[in-house]
Amino acid sequence: MREGTISRISGPVITARGMKGGRMYDVVKVGEEALRGEIIRLEGDEAVIQVYEDTTGLTIGENVEDTETPLAVELGPGLLSSIYDGVQRPLPVLLAKCGDFIARGISAPGLERERKWEFSPSVKEGDKVSGGDVIGTVREFHFEHRILVPPRVSGTVTEIRSGSFTVEETVCVLDNGTRLPMMQVWPVRIPRPIRKKLDPVLPLVTGQRVFDCIFPVTKGGTAMIPGGFGTGKTVSEQTLAKWSDTQIVVYIGCGERGNEMTDVLTEFPELVDPRTNLPLIERTILIANTSNMPVAAREASIYTGITIAEYFRDMGYDVALMADSTSRWGEALREVSGRLEEMPGEEGYPAYLATRLSAFYERAGRVECECTGERIGSVTVVGAVSPPGGDFSEPITQNTLRVVGTFWALDTSLAYRRHFPSVNWIKSYSLYLDSIGDWYVEHVAKDWRELREKTMYLLQKEVELQEIVQLVGPDALPESEKAILEVTRMIREDFLQQSAYSDTDSFCPMEKQYLMLKVIMTYYAQMNDAMNRGVTLKQIQALPIRTGIGRMKDLGNTDDLKKMIGEISTGLTALEVEK
Repeated sequence: MREGTISRISGPVITARGMKGGRMYDVVKVGEEALRGEIIRLEGDEAVIQVYEDTTGLTIGENVEDTETPLAVELGPGLLSSIYDGVQRPLPVLLAKCGDFIARGISAPGLERERKWEFSPSVKEGDKVSGGDVIGTVREFHFEHRILVPPRVSGTVTEIRSGSFTVEETVCVLDNGTRLPMMQVWPVRIPRPIRKKLDPVLPLVTGQRVFDCIFPVTKGGTAMIPGGFGTGKTVSEQTLAKWSDTQIVVYIGCGERGNEMTDVLTEFPELVDPRTNLPLIERTILIANTSNMPVAAREASIYTGITIAEYFRDMGYDVALMADSTSRWGEALREVSGRLEEMPGEEGYPAYLATRLSAFYERAGRVECECTGERIGSVTVVGAVSPPGGDFSEPITQNTLRVVGTFWALDTSLAYRRHFPSVNWIKSYSLYLDSIGDWYVEHVAKDWRELREKTMYLLQKEVELQEIVQLVGPDALPESEKAILEVTRMIREDFLQQSAYSDTDSFCPMEKQYLMLKVIMTYYAQMNDAMNRGVTLKQIQALPIRTGIGRMKDLGNTDDLKKMIGEISTGLTALEVEK
């Protein structure tokens, strides 16, 4: 191994001499405590290193050892339900080793070495295999963990074993002498190979009406949730992690407050997956890198999470990755860039900020996996953004906006009114509406797109009418426009607003979402017909059906909603003009 000595220290960034021959992004061990870091610049025989741990106490002249390998994660059985820091050190193991505070220089393997897993072969001697092929399976909780041939490895199986093995023991031998354990190691900054990226044609069903019906995201798509303090970014991401129809969830707490990550770590093990009725933590990997942890590890945590997500995607599973928040990741880039004395860009962020953000979000997608035969998997990336003061013009928000397909803008004024999810329906948008239209027609209803467009028209019309109301008062509006304000209030309060604490409303199936919107739009259409006959708005508002619409969130049976549509038509048609 190559060795050098420290010649300069600037916070988490150090310079080492005698490192000629080192490679970019090689992992190094710094000082007597063997602090981990990686090379981020090379010049002559000097290497600039960002250290993943606190550098307090390091001195000039201490040794630096180059491991000659890049930062990589261990992939295999044991990942599910794990809680890692930004460089894949298991936090429960560190807790047992050093207590509540992580000691400097401490390390632990990402996967448990002693535990044995029951391996069931899927191939036999004489079979030809190549990168991405499944050679066997392991049962991990209720989940089938598929053991894959590592990328760029191929050959003919000469030996295949079954039974209980640790992740390091050989389970398969190829004719070229390659020995395959259940574990593989992959560098985090290099995307795992795929055969082909597919069009985003399947929606990610989240059970949240404003996300599924109004601003949908697809499996393999990208979305961002920007918002000021207290608007519900973290809660929105946690809700998506709980309810999205994916097999695997990777949740990255990147630079978040410790109490928020504590809530996640204590709440997830207690949650029950609504689709399997099993603990949600059994299909979740948590990466916790709080705001008081070293800044360099925060920058690495995003790559650690996306690499783990790609590994499960390669098995043919749908994965949801929640990054909370990419603003803290950008701040880590800015801090390291400043210590490197690089030319700052807008607001001090490095000039390559947009490139790094694009490269991260580009690793999302629904893909044909690299393997013999056909296998499809997806990684959906949802990134929270925390713009200072809720200013959406700042660099992280604007650069993310250029690369994501769905924009869920959280609104401080809505949050103050206790309207959650506090998604602003005027600022938000989805670019996936055309690509998933056929799925909605086939699985939900033929008139879904028409209902959505009518809903958005009314919400935009409400904004115009509210400006008039503020100037001249509501009495100056004609009856038809008062009717619009009546219906948009229903859309906002009875459809878009959703309670995370209600057993029936925290998750809303697609059929119920459609029928709820159909109820409101039927009410609006029948209201207009009645008013055209001369019925007054006051008469319509006196009908008991309005109370029923306000309570439809709590209905667990969709037949009740279908019945309500008929009652609306009957009730408003029967209204007679007052004489």
